[in-house]
Amino acid sequence: MERNKQDWQGKNRRKTRIENDKLFQIMVGFNVFGWVVFVAALIVFHYARPEFITGAQEFWGVTVREQWSSSLSTYLVGLLFACVGLSLAVLILKRKRTRRKSDNFGVSGFILLLVALVSLSILYFEFN
Repeated sequence: MERNKQDWQGKNRRKTRIENDKLFQIMVGFNVFGWVVFVAALIVFHYARPEFITGAQEFWGVTVREQWSSSLSTYLVGLLFACVGLSLAVLILKRKRTRRKSDNFGVSGFILLLVALVSLSILYFEFN
């Protein structure tokens, strides 16, 4: 017995809009902070990876770092685990909070979780 939105004449018992809800604002803040942490992980990745050797550098005998930076790669893994934790927290909070069909669930938490997990798995196979 599914009713259309237009045919529904009942009372809206939602006290406030979802955008004005404090928990919703906290979830959005966690999600934004998770993406900021991921951008920081990308910056750390840039400096932790081995340097690219060009033909001119090889010709002139310029030495470059050919291994991963161990201290920066530790930070990289930590930042990626923080991304996973933040995105899981957002997804769990959203699962408990959004109950109506009209509520947006959002995909950015899923995308952040997927990208961080794939990055961690690639780093795992790179270091082992």
